[in-house]
Amino acid sequence: MSRRSALLHLALAAAGIAAPFVFPAHTVQFAVFWVFVLFALTWDIMGGHMGYNSLGNILFFGLGMYICALVQIGLVYDIAEYTAANGAVHIDFTDAQYFHGLALGVAAAALGPVLVAAALSWIVFGLRGPYFAIGTLGVAIAAAELTNAWDYVGGGQGIAMPVFPGGPGMRERFFYAACMAAAVACYLFLRWLYGTRFRLAINAIRDDEDKAEALGLHTGRYKMVAWSISAFFLGIAGALFGNMTGFIEPLETAYPTLTFGIFMVAMTLLGGKGMLWGPVVGAAVFYTLRELTWTYLLGWQYIALGVLIIVNVVYFQQGILGWLRARRPQWFA
Repeated sequence: MSRRSALLHLALAAAGIAAPFVFPAHTVQFAVFWVFVLFALTWDIMGGHMGYNSLGNILFFGLGMYICALVQIGLVYDIAEYTAANGAVHIDFTDAQYFHGLALGVAAAALGPVLVAAALSWIVFGLRGPYFAIGTLGVAIAAAELTNAWDYVGGGQGIAMPVFPGGPGMRERFFYAACMAAAVACYLFLRWLYGTRFRLAINAIRDDEDKAEALGLHTGRYKMVAWSISAFFLGIAGALFGNMTGFIEPLETAYPTLTFGIFMVAMTLLGGKGMLWGPVVGAAVFYTLRELTWTYLLGWQYIALGVLIIVNVVYFQQGILGWLRARRPQWFA
């Protein structure tokens, strides 16, 4: 890492740490920003580096959210009696019960989606191109509808999460730090991973999968691992986001295919896919524009974001960093 790169990383880390203290009223919004960064980074593994444009990655976000909730609740109380569909009882969790359950829940939320991704890879990776995108979208929609009809986990009425046992402002700062740590861990892991031959392998799949397989590359294995990595970090994001919001609802919170599911694609394309910093830049720009449109163009926000996506896809396909790299190559090693 060069000195300039190290200084940039340190400056961004300092800004991230200082943000909830400088702008305490916007701590939750900043935490959502880190979730968006994680969305874009994980989608780029498949869509940017491997050429498999998944529209169903939100599946792992929702799975992580529900797995974490069920572990947290199940360690203390009967899940069927706790859920809103079966009586909506109120249970006071002790500090030890809450944090112990949260730790185990996040761990389960990371591993559960990995197993699901590995199992689904035997089916969906038989598809390519738009068929793969539609197939993954169908899986995510099916998961949302099945969860919506499953009374044991609250059905369409959702699940009220255990209350964070802290004073005013502590909950927001805690989950901000957790979301930032998850996004930074994902970035650092991918930075290391893309420096190995794994990146060469998935880039070969993107360029010509049949030729890569003919040369002896185990393409199915690499595709499974890439999707499982995305599932791992998205499961963690779902677990943290569900606890931060305090309430889980299947269609709008856990599996928001038409919002978060599309946003993760749009952010990556905006920043520049296939580049480590592209998703990060795209997430920062997209999230800023999203907040501005939600504040000053309320009622027109989705139209404004739709226009942004159309302009990006039609006229600006290389993204922000791709555009800069073509015009300022000396800035890029």
